[in-house]
Amino acid sequence: MLSDFITLRQLTILPFFMKHYNTRDIAKMDKIFRLNLINSCTGYKSANLLATRSSTGKTNVAVFNSVMHLGSNPPLLGFILRPATIPRNTFKNIKETGVFTVNHIHQDMIEQAHQTAAKYEEHISEFHKTGLEEEYLDDFFAPYVKQSSIKLGCRYLNEYHIIENDTVLVVAEIKHIYFEEGIQMPDGWLRLDDAGTVAINGLDGYALPTLLDRFHYARPGIEIKSFFKEEKTKK
Repeated sequence: MLSDFITLRQLTILPFFMKHYNTRDIAKMDKIFRLNLINSCTGYKSANLLATRSSTGKTNVAVFNSVMHLGSNPPLLGFILRPATIPRNTFKNIKETGVFTVNHIHQDMIEQAHQTAAKYEEHISEFHKTGLEEEYLDDFFAPYVKQSSIKLGCRYLNEYHIIENDTVLVVAEIKHIYFEEGIQMPDGWLRLDDAGTVAINGLDGYALPTLLDRFHYARPGIEIKSFFKEEKTKK
């Protein structure tokens, strides 16, 4: 038997027990299989709802897994849009009005959030079809998602065409930030697990991350220090 010749420790590190694909394998894959593989192999992604309103007042909300931090001063974020050969109501509204909102998805709203990915006609608002509610704060033109406990009001700044796959990186400035006060630590950091914020695995998997630890700024030659262990020591 194999167990007579090899230990469990050795089994866990032998390379031939790992699945491997190369570029030729990937090119030959079924479209949906490749889509699921490539979208999930890069790790968890942020889970957000982008909400907009057209110049005529029609609202739109759509799930995005590509929202990313770009800088804190000025406060910038970005997100990726797929090829413009397909109508994109979100982008159309952003270009018309210059504003949109980013709203976290939480564990109690994942079904409604995922349903926003359905291809509704332009005149139909996903808010009305999913049970998500519009919320307007501080005279900001674009709606927020009422069920979201962390939401950002953003202003469009620029866009960059990515020629390799004909997508667009949209860059925006964060103008407003709203969140439940209890999730903010004294140094400004938001504890997202306390808010029930989820992450996306691939395109259609929703996960609830568990915070393991938080560390101080890493410097060469200095031992890593844990915020959590410090808190326990003080108590």
